[in-house]
This record gives sequence, structure tokens and C-alpha cells, in this order.
Amino acid sequence: MIKTGTDTDRYLIQEDIMKKRAISLCLAGLMAVSLAGCGGAGNAAETTAAAENKTETTAGEAAAEKKDEAAGVVKVIEYDLTDEQYAFGVDKDQPELLEQVNAFIAKIQEDGTFNEICDKYFSDGEPAAVESAEYDASKDQLVVATNASFEPFEYVDGDSYKGIDMEIAALFAQELGKELVIENMDFDAVCLSVGQHKCDIAMAGLTINEEREEYVTFSDPYYKASQRLVTLADDTAFDDCKDAASVEEVLKGLSASDKIGGQQGTTAQYFVEGSDDWGFEGFPAEWVPYKSASLAVQDMINGNVKYVIIDAAPAESITKAINAMQ
Repeated sequence: MIKTGTDTDRYLIQEDIMKKRAISLCLAGLMAVSLAGCGGAGNAAETTAAAENKTETTAGEAAAEKKDEAAGVVKVIEYDLTDEQYAFGVDKDQPELLEQVNAFIAKIQEDGTFNEICDKYFSDGEPAAVESAEYDASKDQLVVATNASFEPFEYVDGDSYKGIDMEIAALFAQELGKELVIENMDFDAVCLSVGQHKCDIAMAGLTINEEREEYVTFSDPYYKASQRLVTLADDTAFDDCKDAASVEEVLKGLSASDKIGGQQGTTAQYFVEGSDDWGFEGFPAEWVPYKSASLAVQDMINGNVKYVIIDAAPAESITKAINAMQ
């Protein structure tokens, strides 16, 4: 299914048209009675026709504006191409920290804190700013490795960090009685930094997989994720798709000259290139890596890649932000 508006939107527009027509007819009727008393019945009829015409024009313009707003510049193809789970990557030499992380995940899921955090980013809540202290080996600190270009899980807002993972990190550090230090780096360096004991834990929308387990021990999963396809709004190649399998069939029809972009080192890269470890067959198109998913989408708009594949939640956030700016 492709986002193009809802039945509710169409119903509200139709209801609005009916209400405006009713109001116009009532006003015209009152004017007709008044004008009739002054010998102006002919003018009243003209007024009624003019009012109805103006109402229809206004409603038509509103519907057109609604259609343009729904179309936007880019869109997400609403089928999950993968089935993934996010977890935190813990330093292999800190088994006690792993136990604490798992206990904390269970706690915030049971008491509703996790859902409250998610609602800030997926509903109309207000995200909380998270501050990072400077690293100091003499202090009791929790050092978190992340890639803060993965909204809504981690991103930079001014001098602060925001995102689901960042708010969890702040609460977890508070639970441990430690000062929080956030180390922002390229995504493909996140697990490596923990494996080299430069950071205590990786919190970066990490999908559990064997390759990353060479560097970290994964916590219990805390979020179910997937990859989705982003296209230009006027692309019709996937209009007849009914499920993920039919989307993949279209992708299999691409040529080696076609390009698919996405964030470097993420599941999307293995999905496009193919990977035995991940169980992905891959596609004929060329994979083009970017430092962030938003850069990939912008380059698609610029005509440098045909499609973008990124995680579902960032896909929604990025397309919504881009379409809102048009």
C-alpha cells in the first residue's frame, strides 16, 4: 500500500462541501425573502446561484490542495521487506553490565516507560533533550557509542541529543548512578568501538546479527524493526504491489545500471548486495552507501539514485520532514 491519503480525509472533505452548501442555501433563502419584499426576487435567484458556485469552487480548491499535500515529493512503500529486532551491543568484558541492561529493558517495558518514550516520537509527544558529559577516565561514567543521524532513534538537535535510544541511555545511566557520555561516530564504527573497549555499550538502532556479535554481546531485543523502500512520489512501479514479495519482484527486474541508496553498514546494504549470513539473495542494482539515510533520500530527489532502502521508522520521519518543506 502506498500513502496517498485516507478515506477519512475524503469523507471530511465531502462533509465539509455538504455543510457549506447547506449554509449557502439558507443564507440565499433569507436574502431572497428580504429582496422579495423590496421587489428583488430576480436578484435573489442570481445571489443563490452565485453562492452555490462559490461554495463548489472553494471546496474544489480545498480538495486540490489536500491532494497536492498528500502527494508530496517522496513516499514510503508500506511493506516490510525484512523482519528484524533492535538490541543494544554491550562490551563482551562487562557481563554485569549486560545483566543490568537486560533488567532495565524488562523494567521500562513492563512499567510503560518504553511506550511513553516511543509515543514522543511516533505520536504528538515532546522529545526530551539529552546532554552528554565530557569523557573523563577518573569519573564513574557510562560511555555510549551511537550514530546520531538515525531519527527517531538518535539524532542531534542543537547542542543536545534526542531520540528513543538516547532517552533510554539517559534513564539507564541515571539508574546506574553514572554520568552519561555519548560518543557520536559513523555507524559502521559503533560496534567496533565497543569491541575495542573504547565505549561500554552501543545504542544505535542495531539489528541483531552474527557479524556484529564478533564485537559485542547483544542485549535482549527491545524493538521490532524492518526495512522499507522509499521512492519519488510520482514513481508508479510499485502501484500494483500487494505484499513484500511483489515489491521484491520489481526490484529483481532492475539492471546493473540502476542504483539503490541507503545508510552504510545497515541491514539495507546486505539486503541489496546479498548476504549468506543474513539470508538475503540481493538484487541486480548497484548499492550506493551514504553516511545517513536522509542524505540518501536527498540524493534520490536529486536524481542520483533510483530508490532508497532504509529502516521503517527513519523512512517515515525523513519522508514526512521532506514533504513538509515543499
